[in-house]
Amino acid sequence: MEFSEVAGELLLVAPGDFVRARTAKQREVRGTDRALATRIGGLRKPAPAAWIVDLLAHDGALDDAIDLGPALREAQAAADPHEIGRLRGQRAALVRALTADGAERAEAAGHHASPAVLDQVAATIEAAMMDPHAGAAVRSGLLVRPLESVGFDAVDLDGALADPDAVPEAWSGSDAPPVPISSARSRRRRGTPDGGSGAETTRASRAARRSGAAATAEHAEAGPSRQELRAAETDARRTSRAADAALDAAESALQDLDDERAGLEERRTALQRELREVEQRITALDDDRESAEQRRDEAEAASDRARRGLDEARERLRSVHRP
Repeated sequence: MEFSEVAGELLLVAPGDFVRARTAKQREVRGTDRALATRIGGLRKPAPAAWIVDLLAHDGALDDAIDLGPALREAQAAADPHEIGRLRGQRAALVRALTADGAERAEAAGHHASPAVLDQVAATIEAAMMDPHAGAAVRSGLLVRPLESVGFDAVDLDGALADPDAVPEAWSGSDAPPVPISSARSRRRRGTPDGGSGAETTRASRAARRSGAAATAEHAEAGPSRQELRAAETDARRTSRAADAALDAAESALQDLDDERAGLEERRTALQRELREVEQRITALDDDRESAEQRRDEAEAASDRARRGLDEARERLRSVHRP
């Protein structure tokens, strides 16, 4: 059993039942695969919007929307206003329909989706259409947090998947435009982001630093830089994830206590039932003993009468034989 398969099943469970289902699955596999059980125990509870997107992805409902992405990106690259307008209209219609579909699926599973959650669902679908890596992440059904597309930047997928290794197409490696996964990984190992020689890379890095320094000096008085804002957003995201992890741990501990209490309740019920049966048996035995005592008394009286009769018979016999 692969972790990605187990995660894919658990991420479809309604948020209110997720911790219970995760704990049950972890206990189920603990006896045969402790490593898998440990990974299952560390699986994060998906955010409500991510759960709804996973529901849609499970049935392939997002395929048409994601498949529209390449055409949109091509039209934007070609700066074709007519085609961009037409495709954006299709995108808006698809996103509306899919968001409504997701809301209905959530209601059917007993979970009401708020307008804020549905906005995140729509933003995640749009991100999947604009970034091929985000599209792969969404299509996998392993999403644990919603996504967002900001301008022309690559969609941030850090911590978005339950099992990143199961979706290599979702790895982008940098904020650069998406590139083939194998090429990106190869360049990352060589330490040359653009695939060029080391000298070219060094020159490019120096130029970028000079450009960045100039931009920083120019906008120093204009407020926080984009880099600072992104760093603050990253810190906030990490804090949120840490809080989510703490919540999951607390819910898991609470579930363990509830399970133990339920087990003790069952045992108490069984013992109470056994006690009632014992008390009923004692009562029945008391009744039987009373009846037995009555029969004994009657038998004893009959025995006394018989013994007196025997004594009388013997006495008469002796009187007959006396001289």
